[in-house]
Amino acid sequence: QVQLVESGGGLVQAGGALRLSCAASGRTFSVDRMGWFRQAPGDQRDLGATIKTSGEIEYADSVKGRFPISKDSVKDTVTLQMNSLKPEDTGLYYCHACAFGDFHYWGQGPQFTVSS
Repeated sequence: QVQLVESGGGLVQAGGALRLSCAASGRTFSVDRMGWFRQAPGDQRDLGATIKTSGEIEYADSVKGRFPISKDSVKDTVTLQMNSLKPEDTGLYYCHACAFGDFHYWGQGPQFTVSS
């Protein structure tokens, strides 16, 4: 099992910046990628950004160039730096970890609101 604890979220004005962090614990040796999914009101949960243990990164087009993702392999944390925020970035942001390529773990999904 892998446990994920997120920090960050809240309310920010459009054009501002915020950082989300996620700390993994438990069987972290099994994790091959971590990242963030987001769910806008009324929408499905979609990939925001993910980073593999190799360092390979994948971004959704909507956040590419604005939300750099990074990881600290020693602390088993992943951070999403969210810049140039837009009202459409509002939603729930779920930390995600995939272990052994097939087991998926989720954080609680802190709410994040961007006001115009």
